[in-house]
This record gives sequence, structure tokens and C-alpha cells, in this order.
Amino acid sequence: MADARVPSGVSLREATQRKLRRFSELRGKPVAAGEFWDIVAITAADEKQELAYKQQLSEKLKKKELPLGVQYHVFVDPAGAKIGNGGSTFCALWYLEKLYGDKWNSFTILLIHSGGYSQRLPNASALGKIFTALPFGNPVYQMLELKLAMYIDFPSHMNPGILVTCADDIELYSIGESEFIRFDKPGFTALAHPSSLTVGTTHGVFVLEPSNCLEYRDLEYRCCHRFLHKPSIEKMRQFDAVCSPEYFSQHDFSGGDAPSVKLEPEYVYTDSLFYMDHKSAKKLLAFYEKIGTLNCEIDAYGDFLQALGPGATVAYTRNTSNVTKEETELVGMRQRIFHLLKGTSLNVVVLNNSKFYHIGTTEEYLFHFTSDSSLKSELGLQSMAFSISPAVPQCSGNTPCFIQSILDSRCSVSPGSVVEYSRLGPDVSVGENCIISGSSIITAAVLPAYSFVCSLSLKMNGHLKYSTMAFGVQDNLKKYVKTLSDIKSLQFFGICFLSCLDIWNLKVTEELFSGNKTCLSLWSARIFPVCSSLSDSVTTSIKMLNAVQNKSAFSLDNYKLLSIEEMLVCKDVEDMMNYREQIFLEITLNRKQCDLETS
Repeated sequence: MADARVPSGVSLREATQRKLRRFSELRGKPVAAGEFWDIVAITAADEKQELAYKQQLSEKLKKKELPLGVQYHVFVDPAGAKIGNGGSTFCALWYLEKLYGDKWNSFTILLIHSGGYSQRLPNASALGKIFTALPFGNPVYQMLELKLAMYIDFPSHMNPGILVTCADDIELYSIGESEFIRFDKPGFTALAHPSSLTVGTTHGVFVLEPSNCLEYRDLEYRCCHRFLHKPSIEKMRQFDAVCSPEYFSQHDFSGGDAPSVKLEPEYVYTDSLFYMDHKSAKKLLAFYEKIGTLNCEIDAYGDFLQALGPGATVAYTRNTSNVTKEETELVGMRQRIFHLLKGTSLNVVVLNNSKFYHIGTTEEYLFHFTSDSSLKSELGLQSMAFSISPAVPQCSGNTPCFIQSILDSRCSVSPGSVVEYSRLGPDVSVGENCIISGSSIITAAVLPAYSFVCSLSLKMNGHLKYSTMAFGVQDNLKKYVKTLSDIKSLQFFGICFLSCLDIWNLKVTEELFSGNKTCLSLWSARIFPVCSSLSDSVTTSIKMLNAVQNKSAFSLDNYKLLSIEEMLVCKDVEDMMNYREQIFLEITLNRKQCDLETS
């Protein structure tokens, strides 16, 4: 008989591959009742993003990349103040009621929050975080397909209700072959993953009620006493959130698995997705209909989950340290939500053999796609995903990563860089830790290490144009100043932004920035040239980067210039998708020819 003791990494990989195979079997086929979600809903920040998401969903359904017979929706936030993913949840409930009336009380619904502008990973800004490409599959998987695959077992073990998740994270888990995660208890149910105390400071942390179980299990159902949102380590200790693996002796491990936290001296259980039953969803909807317009940012995790469990207190409603923008109504709205949900239970599904990955920043994106051997192994990520490119050495260390791209065999791409949906010519040299997206670099070009280059198709006055955003992968596009005199504190590619403007021969005026004139940032800086061809656009923006790095003049004075903010307003989604399709067809044809030659 085979040894029952399977290393946690291996069991995690096997469980993940099983889910991917099962999802693959459902793609492009009608699903049976109860076999899959009744509704998959994606949130969008504005009407432009809503349209882009609908176009991409329509294309996926046409190509049979998604299960059929499912209602796919995009729910847009109302115009006006930012309302956060909690506000988007309220809106989604309102849309469901409007579309389905009482019928949705029997539905299993997946709600994916994807309404941000992805300022920390701008190659996802135009087409959305949920449509971020991943380096595996044919055609390549995007985050949407991965989410649907990883949650493939949920709907058939779930009471009617809503599973709430974010677009830029990945949850992998392994449990016993005869076990399933059940979402069948009243109130809220959340997944919990063992994490270090440091990770806990940037996530939600569960304070669990004591357990009677004395043996370690991959899957445990627990009750949560209270939920802490991004707590300090001191607070974790104060509220008894910290666990110690010494509680379990080695022979107590059920099934022979070792915990995925590798038995760190101390750990906490952190959050990822959560489920609410239909009754709780209706309670939130009734509250939203009563308040009418929402004028502040509500966090579905911090503001909903902190109100739950017997140990919840109203104190968190006054803590605004984790809030990006503090509105006058925020504390009052939080308190109303607390009193609405107080007394509702928070059930926790503890997944001791699980991993949580976040891919929401340029650093995370580069690390997980080029360097992280764990995720590569568990998910089967490839260095060369559906691409024509120079051979990539198969090693466990740092490699470049190519996703649906065509690279000339003579071009050079350094380890740690990602090229997606792009063409690179023979005389192109890419430094380490770069991101190139949606671009065509045909002429000779040298991209310095840590460059970010992403091209967008634009529709301007009825004409097709192109613009390429270019900066450093470590630049902070969200950092803003309130006055023109303070823009010296902004940095572009690690250099004072004021110095860059001198190099580009641009004057410091209010016209240099789009949008809010008291919120001046690299995001709103009009510094990116508009060109008539994609290749000209990329070449010009690379010259901008090279000029800054070499401290040599390159005048932008004669170009029409846009900010990233403005690019997103006039983006041409259809043309960008057509460009990707051209690359796809060319790679497909090339592969067929290679197959014929070898047969």
C-alpha cells in the first residue's frame, strides 16, 4: 500500500491540477443545474470599464472559453463618489433584485470585485484586473478562468447566497478526497489561511473560538469570536489571534500532511473570500435601499466582517488609519452597518494546507511569474506560455516569462522580465525586471532594467491612435501632491519628476495635469505622446525613458500628450483585442506548420 503521507506542496499541486482539469471539461459546454454558478457577476468602476468587461466576456463566450448556460453580468458603480468594494456589493445586490426579483433567493452567485483602475499594476488598467493574463493554458488563462476553476467545487455544496472575492488574488487549497468545503450555515462564512504575523498586518485576521479538536486537519469548521482588519502584531496578541503549532504533536497530523505555514513559531489565520447567505444579503439590500446614495468608501471586508461574531465591538468604526480618503460620513455609515449586522455569526472554514497569493502590484506580478517556484509548481505556470520566442532555460531560478507573444530569435530578454501580448524584433534588448504589455517593438531598442511599457489603442475624434505609458516598475503612480510647487517630491524612474520635465522640455503648468488640480500625480501627468502607429508610439515612449536614464534631452513639445487617466477614457478596447487576436492566430498558424514539418 502506498504511503499516505503526501508532502503539502505535492498535495496542493495535485488538488489544483484536478480543479483545472474539471474546469477545462466544462469550458464551452452547457452546465447542468447545480453543477456550476447560477450567476457570475463582475463589478466595474464606471461605464467605460463596464463596456470593456462586457466586450471581453462576450468574446470569451463566443470562443467557448467559459461554461455556458450561466448568467454572466457586469455591475457598474454609480457615477459620483468612490464607494469601495463594500459599496459595490450593495450595488450588486440592488442589480440582482432589479433583474431577478424574488428568483435570486434560490441562486448561487459569485461576485468578483474588479472595479479599480489597477494603478499598482497598470498593464491591467485598460482591460481590467480580472482579465489579467496568466502564463499557462491554450488559449492562455486569465484571472477570471482561474477563479472559476479554483472555486469549481463550491456551488454544489452551497446554500443559496453570494460568494464575494477580489479579482487579483489566488487561493489554492488541498483537503481530503472525500471532503468538500460547505457553505451551508446561516450568516457569513469565510475561508481562513495560516499566515505569518507580518502577513497578518496587511490582511484580515480571525480570532477563533476555542476548538475541542486535538488533531491537525487540512479542513476545520470553526466559529469566529471577532474579526480584526489589518491589525498590529500587538493587537493580534491582545485579542488572542496568535496560534502556536506546538499545540499539535507530529503524530496528530491527520492524513500525514504538514501545515503549509511550515510550523512557524507563531502564526495567525488570515482572510481571502467570504460567503453570505441569502437572508444576510437581503438585509444588506434593504439597508442600501433605505439610505439611497452612498457618499463614502465602504470596505466589504473591514466594514462587514468586523461587525460579526460575539466579540465584535463598535470601536473599529472610528479607526480610519487604513482608509485612503476619509470622508465626513464614513464613521457614521460604519456605525450603522455595525448595528445592522451585530449578532450575525461569522463561520470560518480553516484550510490548514492552503496558500493565498496576491497579484495586484508590479513587484508581485514579476515575482510570481518569473521567480516564485512554489506558485509555478502548484499552478503549472510556464516561462513560455503560448508564444514564439527564443528558448528559455528550464531552471528553478529566475527566468523571463512570455505570454502570447512573438519574439524574434535574435532579441534578448533578461531574467525576471514579463512580455505579454507583444511583438519584439531582432534588435531589441530588454533589461531585467521589466514589464512589456500590448506593444510592438520592431526597430532597435534598449529597455533599461525595471522598465514598464504598456501600449493602448485610442479612439480620438473618430480616428485610431496609440499611446504607450512608460515609467519604472517601482514608480508610485498613486502618490499625489496638492500644488504645482510640490511636484518636486514626485519621482519618475527614481529621478525627480521636475528634472524629467526639463529633459522632455515640458513646462510646469496646471495644463500639465488632467483631472483634479489638487491631486497631481504620475497617473494624471500629461507626458505620454499620441502617435499614429503602435510601433511609433512604443519607440517614442522608450526614447523618453532612455533620455531620463541617460540625462539627455528629448523634447516632447511637439507631441499631443495624454495622461494615463485620459488614455483610459478614450481607450479602444476592440482594437486592443484585435491586436491580441492577430498574435494568437499567427502563433496558432506557426504551431500548425511546425507540427506538419515534424509529422
